[in-house]
Amino acid sequence: MALTKLVIFAWRAPRVCSAFFLAAALSGAGPARAQEILTTRAPDREQQLVDGARKEGQVVLYSAAIVNQALRPLADAFMKKYPFVKLTYWRGDTEEIVAKISAEVRANNVVADLVEGTGVGELAVEAGLTVPFSTPATNDLPEIYRDPRGNWASTRVSYFSIAYNTKLVPPDQVPKTYDDLLDPRWKGKLAWRIGTSSGTPLFITSVRLARGEEKAAEYLTKLAQQKIINFGSGSARTLVDRVIAGEFPIALNIFAHHPLISKAKGAPVNSQLLSPVPTTAGTMVVPRGVRHPFAAMLLADFILSKEGQQIFAKAEYFPVRDDVPPLEVLAPIVPKTADVEELFVGSEQLNRYTQRSQQIFEELFR
Repeated sequence: MALTKLVIFAWRAPRVCSAFFLAAALSGAGPARAQEILTTRAPDREQQLVDGARKEGQVVLYSAAIVNQALRPLADAFMKKYPFVKLTYWRGDTEEIVAKISAEVRANNVVADLVEGTGVGELAVEAGLTVPFSTPATNDLPEIYRDPRGNWASTRVSYFSIAYNTKLVPPDQVPKTYDDLLDPRWKGKLAWRIGTSSGTPLFITSVRLARGEEKAAEYLTKLAQQKIINFGSGSARTLVDRVIAGEFPIALNIFAHHPLISKAKGAPVNSQLLSPVPTTAGTMVVPRGVRHPFAAMLLADFILSKEGQQIFAKAEYFPVRDDVPPLEVLAPIVPKTADVEELFVGSEQLNRYTQRSQQIFEELFR
């Protein structure tokens, strides 16, 4: 619609919702207009988003969440609430998602409107692939799970622990502290994931944050003498499956809920939290060049709503909202429930520490 026609129409119908003009002007206004939509705090924000999303008609989510357990129920619930928006999704691991969105941004052909996953937000923001956004839904989150600059918002929490085979590790020998991992009996019997930001770099970063650089260096030098097995194949679950199979008695720094899920099904495996418990948050970001900003923000609001967080909880994830509890079977590994100290490693710390932690890994554990 030409600008002159818009002006005439506005004169004849002054009460038309401002969202109409935002949506009509979006295609010609480019990134500046999209950014205005993403960060608006107007009193009629929700109505603007609904009206704009109705015109866009679609939204695309890239996520590391499990399809059948989380993404499909999330899409169904979102489209039931907003039947005029078609939600499509693509699932990948963190590194795959970042690589895909990076290629799209470089090609100026962005498909994703919202990107979500553990470690995804930190990597994407650091690479300059995102734009700030604002949603009042973050007001319902604990402060540590918010970014005051609006580059990301937390979607789900991950706690890390060791996994051990209950047939190979007697109850009285289960390591319960980081120092217990130095026991000579575990030499050559510990394994950890390499090639992922939530594996060895996170473990090393957590030790550095908890102990300080000097004491951390002493500890990690001793830990290196344990000849830890570097496991670099498969998904995060694969290493737990190898522990269940008896290939490794103990795995370090795994997602703490994975062994509990298998244990509930009768597998000989369990989790053990080590204090302080490394904790990260899955985050969502808006990619630079987003095509459907109205629908993207509707989806962001929905993911952080109580309804959206309940879907994550049912999918065996840990919600970021305090008013949405995790599944009962997973409650024992929530640090505050287990009365164990939690060490939240936020995006800034990951960005600041990961490179050096990876260097330490290469120096000591390769």
